[in-house]
Amino acid sequence: MRTSGSTGTPKETLLSAGNLQSSAEATAEALGGHGQWLLTLQPSYVAGLAVLSRSLLAGTSPAVLLERTTDPEAFAAAAEQLTHERRYVSLVPTQLQRLIQHDGARLLAALRRFDAILLGGGATSPELFGRAQELGLKVIRTYGMSETAGGCVYDGRPLAGVTVETDQTGAVLISGPMVAQGYLDPALTADRFSTDAQGRRRYRTDDLGRLGPGGTLSITGRADDVINTGGIKVSAERVRQVLEADPQVDEAFVAGVGHPEWGQQVVAAVVVSGGDGPGSLDAEQLRGRVRAELGPAAVPKRITTLPALPRLTNGKPDRQRLLTLLRR
Repeated sequence: MRTSGSTGTPKETLLSAGNLQSSAEATAEALGGHGQWLLTLQPSYVAGLAVLSRSLLAGTSPAVLLERTTDPEAFAAAAEQLTHERRYVSLVPTQLQRLIQHDGARLLAALRRFDAILLGGGATSPELFGRAQELGLKVIRTYGMSETAGGCVYDGRPLAGVTVETDQTGAVLISGPMVAQGYLDPALTADRFSTDAQGRRRYRTDDLGRLGPGGTLSITGRADDVINTGGIKVSAERVRQVLEADPQVDEAFVAGVGHPEWGQQVVAAVVVSGGDGPGSLDAEQLRGRVRAELGPAAVPKRITTLPALPRLTNGKPDRQRLLTLLRR
């Protein structure tokens, strides 16, 4: 299973049948039982493959919608094909965001009929999560990757059999029966995979996190998201969160680009909310908000407006294209 490549060159991850089965069983336990799935994510990526393996284990046939996944009529029609008592769908946040922008009764009824809507592949904004709850949708925020056979932490809580730790740098470590055998490249395997104290496979992620009460996990950023500007370290993830909390902004991407004096400078790409044009953006208001919450070093020196963030076929923002654009 090739990783998405959202942060660089895709890696070829080795997943066993046992990894997929462990993931599917733990998912069913967390959701309250096996059911029937709507497949809206390409099975060439792990989230789509996970839907197929869960269906196989459940003995159910998924309904398939791999095109027009955010078209309200197409989505509702596909969801209505599900006949099992328990119904599930796995989406990326952008898909749900675009779906709930429509207020049709048929679509809303279809979304409410799901016993769980799993959201993964990227951060779910508090605004999107809150809106979904207001609409009566059973949304679960998931965290995982190809190397863990898909989502293995639901709403901050590890699935059965999963152990989550952080190392001295804050990097998230995941152990459990769904952790992959490694990569096709042995050198990459040696760098990222190890064995924990119980003899289980352990994967060191690119993500930074902290563990709260009861072992709940909060992702605070990525190791490669730390921007060093003038000797001050700034979290690109925190800047993104502040920008997206502003009603002017639908989505944002934040990065550090080279600067001859500061080493790196903070820059951002934003999608203006409501389809408004770039001329409607009050960039100084955004900068003031970041300055007030995170300090002057975190303020984006350049803010580029885009009609939409470029995305990979699995729905994740295409980080490499965005970085190239912002460097230019």
